Amino acid sequence: MASHAFHETLRVALNALVSGKDLRAALLMTNTTADTERTITLMNAFATLDECDAGGYARVALASEAVATDAGNNRAEFDATDVSFTGLGGDATRDYQGVLIYEHVTNDTDSIPRWWIEFASTESNTVSQVDIPWNAEGIVQQA
Repeated sequence: MASHAFHETLRVALNALVSGKDLRAALLMTNTTADTERTITLMNAFATLDECDAGGYARVALASEAVATDAGNNRAEFDATDVSFTGLGGDATRDYQGVLIYEHVTNDTDSIPRWWIEFASTESNTVSQVDIPWNAEGIVQQA
């Protein structure tokens, strides 16, 4: 006997996770443990966050967040406007490995990591801008 969630259940569940939340993106370098520590519940609990240390770096708030149902793929999808980390000094100590999307509350002691998005290949630490074009199917797909 097969079990499954209905499309509307998937959409409502994912929407409840993101709706009305202050979601932000942090650019992480190659020493991060965000790619392997899947049980972390607070931003300050990572053994090594290894956030970008380039001059001019700042975390970026997500914009135009939306959740939709993808009936053809039996899932819900979360998406937002593509993110750009601009004005970087080109002086980071390591290359960039990916982006951590988190729910900002007050600071890292109460903010919640939500999704780790790893780049297909590392981005050079000497660049002055890192653009994140989210997947055309959304940032997150919940089946």
